[in-house]
Amino acid sequence: MRAVWITRAGGPEVLQVREGPDPVPAAGEVRVRVRAAGLNFAEVLARQGLYPDAPRLPAVVGYEVAGVVDALGPDTSGPAPGTRVMAMVRFGGHADVVCVPSAQAVPMPERMTFEEAAAIPVNYLTAYHMLFRVAAVRPGERVLVHMAAGGVGIAVLQLCRTVEGILTFGTASASKHAALREEGCAYPIDYRTADWAAEVRRLTGGEGLDVVLDPLGGADTRKGYALLREAGRLVCYGFANLSGEGGRSYLRVAAQMVQVPLFNPISLMNQNRSVAGVNVGHLWHRRDLLGEELAALMELYAAGAIRPRVSATFPLERAAEAHRQLQERRNVGKVLLVP
Repeated sequence: MRAVWITRAGGPEVLQVREGPDPVPAAGEVRVRVRAAGLNFAEVLARQGLYPDAPRLPAVVGYEVAGVVDALGPDTSGPAPGTRVMAMVRFGGHADVVCVPSAQAVPMPERMTFEEAAAIPVNYLTAYHMLFRVAAVRPGERVLVHMAAGGVGIAVLQLCRTVEGILTFGTASASKHAALREEGCAYPIDYRTADWAAEVRRLTGGEGLDVVLDPLGGADTRKGYALLREAGRLVCYGFANLSGEGGRSYLRVAAQMVQVPLFNPISLMNQNRSVAGVNVGHLWHRRDLLGEELAALMELYAAGAIRPRVSATFPLERAAEAHRQLQERRNVGKVLLVP
């Protein structure tokens, strides 16, 4: 097998493709020949030494793959060899072969491509879980998503289109605004040239928002919370502001952490606001919950309501380029590694 290894914390140059023996599936596992693997901002943070869930380096990361089952472990009934599957893995996905628990390998719809399948597990489950289980969005509400042109952002915009009257706001550089409008974003906001919070206040006549989806952290979390109107919900699902050029910077981390807002029950009650957090990687064991949400996503895919948008694909040997594109936020949609 070939896999992309993070050899040490640092810039994209620390990534190396290494070869080794193919893994052997254990009892209850299937082995998948990977055709596409998703790259997420969590893996960029892991490479920089900023992701607390990451395995000890050197390591192979990657949460999601799509491919073909080629072997079953002992006492494993399926999916059968030859089945096209998408699979959720807790690291190890950036490789051309992975072994996963059979329950986490889900047969793909016939017309779904491997690239689409690899773009669904993390991004669309995160978006669906935030919108429909945590924030419980309702028709006519106002929703803001940061990094709106990223994989989760595009998924959020597509899912919001399935609820009548939702008004979406999305932060992204100006060059991505046309793509956001194609995905249903009513108000793209260029965070590089404008104060996005002031722009939201202007666009809403000072009324604010019902839902803020925040992958940024730090001062942006504080600003998002302040934009909530009564019964508003802030959902935090990342801390992208920790990332910068190269490896980790303790000064940058400290500067961001001191700006994290402090919440207390009294102020939440008095302001009628809610704050929640989402990390789908910590829900892998909740197969009942994620299975229900994935089934709902597959129904939406079959109906044509959602369709993953792939920004770029890279072979394993060009994983450093893939990381740079994501870290520099040049993507519109999902970035994939294709063995």
